[in-house]
Amino acid sequence: MGTSLFSLWLHKLKTHSLHTSTLLGNELLANRRGLSASVAVYRNIYTEDRFKQAFGSEESAHGSLRLREKLAGRFRCSRRACLHLLRERVPIFNWLLRYKLKKWILGDAVAGLTVGILHIPQGMAFALLTSVAPIFGLYTSFFPVVLYMIFGTGRHVSTGTFAVVSLMTGSVVEQLVPTPLEMNSSSSEATDFEAQRIGVASAVALLSGITMLCMFGLQLGFLSTYLSEPIVKAFTSAAAFHVAISQLQSMLGLRLPRHTGAFSLFKTLASVMENLPHTNVAELLISLVCLAVLVPVKEINVRYRQRLRTPIPVEILTVSVAYASSLDSTYSIEIVGHIPAGFPRPQMPALHTFPDIAGDTVAITFVGYAVSVSLAMIYADKHGYSIHPNQELLAHGISNTVSSFFTCFPSSATLATTNILESAGGYTQLSGLFTSLVVLIVLLLIGPLFYFLPKAVLACINVTSLRQMFLQFQDLPDLWRISKIDFIVWVVTWLSVVVLNVDLGLAIGVVFSMMTVICRTQRYIFNSLCENIMQCSRFSCQILYYMKNHCEMSRLLGLTPEKIRSWEKARKAVEKRERDVAVNTVVRLLKSISELTQQYMYFNLIYVVFSSTVV
Repeated sequence: MGTSLFSLWLHKLKTHSLHTSTLLGNELLANRRGLSASVAVYRNIYTEDRFKQAFGSEESAHGSLRLREKLAGRFRCSRRACLHLLRERVPIFNWLLRYKLKKWILGDAVAGLTVGILHIPQGMAFALLTSVAPIFGLYTSFFPVVLYMIFGTGRHVSTGTFAVVSLMTGSVVEQLVPTPLEMNSSSSEATDFEAQRIGVASAVALLSGITMLCMFGLQLGFLSTYLSEPIVKAFTSAAAFHVAISQLQSMLGLRLPRHTGAFSLFKTLASVMENLPHTNVAELLISLVCLAVLVPVKEINVRYRQRLRTPIPVEILTVSVAYASSLDSTYSIEIVGHIPAGFPRPQMPALHTFPDIAGDTVAITFVGYAVSVSLAMIYADKHGYSIHPNQELLAHGISNTVSSFFTCFPSSATLATTNILESAGGYTQLSGLFTSLVVLIVLLLIGPLFYFLPKAVLACINVTSLRQMFLQFQDLPDLWRISKIDFIVWVVTWLSVVVLNVDLGLAIGVVFSMMTVICRTQRYIFNSLCENIMQCSRFSCQILYYMKNHCEMSRLLGLTPEKIRSWEKARKAVEKRERDVAVNTVVRLLKSISELTQQYMYFNLIYVVFSSTVV
């Protein structure tokens, strides 16, 4: 019986019959009934190569494609694929077709005009940080904004001049074209000097843009993950101190050389302290008045931003009052000077400086890209849409590359104007069009009117624009409670940037952060649970990971750090309310017992007195 069953089963197996499982079921049933049945299977042992030779592979079954056909298939593109690629690489064709005109146009117009008004004084002020003429700050506030509107994916991102990037670029400019001790501002020598400086700054922008385009070609958008949130916040907070200290000489009316390299902050501070007796009293008074006006009004804008449709343009008011004063001829105040009307002619940056600026440009590129992507992700997560880091590389790469031929220095997303753009009601990238229109009007018509503007006013605007960076110290207590390792990374990065320099401190912060990750992954715990009968052990270690698409995951799960923190606050508030109710209940109970005791004693006393009277 067993032999016949086996032969039948083997015959069905060779013919790939569907009744094999039924026969095996019958065999098992026969075993359960006590009948004997045996199955013997003899198979050859194959390696992967021998199996392919004997039976053939999937490729040989379908026919192997030639290399030329494969390449042709890779590069073949249909009309639909071309349109998809065009919308993906030029996002304006994607969102402009779905633009809700009646719903979004008013918010984009108000937000864009508000940011454009702020770009005018900040662009000129940040140009001083870059060690170039203020007019080049206006150019940098126009061309990159238009280009990012076309290629960018961040709906609430405001690009233009950024204090940290301008400071790092200014350090490169000062190294290659240092400021002479004495120079006649009206001579041709001064014109050549400014041309050399903007040539170096434009070369930094061009090399930064080329670097971003190469990173886009290699799809290296993930490199921004190495600049974690503690590193970025510590770096920007420390760089704010460099910016504030560098503006002291303009606020005090001092003419000092700019220090670069390690310990530059302390060298600049020492030079300012040594030259305090040479302070221009008029410029000092102008700085004090500007700070007395700018600081309170900025606090009002922040505190009442829910009630104010647009923030008070105190920078423009300050610039207008300073222009109307015309104090340069009376008190020897350093002013902005001539601002030409119109657009600059395209010109080639100083390409011969590429070997000298390559190292610093890499740091500038990483900082600008990391800040821009971080801001874009924050507001994308807040408003429920996604951004593409590699497309952001393309957008900022094109912005810096094209703008460099129009005498612009490196640009990136900015903290202050991005926050204002979102709070003013901006919806899409179309707000950049209204921002560029405001700057365009200034370039064509109003620019020459800023001739008498004191540079001390621009220095005060620089200092007050750092408010948000200084307030990042408020995150330290929460960071200590969440992760002490990240707290240490924050402190080490901040100290490195302040003590050493901006670029060197950033490198130390990144290396230290990577070392903490390596140390945490290498630490493990091995516990022996029992050794009598068998070896039973437990192995545990930390697993650190980075969620690349955390915005989409947060939207799917409905969980974000802000929601978790708000739920935690609500839970603590409920617990506090319950404790207060319990305490109040106990207090009322004790008070009632005390009142009852007093009444009992009072009635007892009355009873005793009444009893003694009756007796």
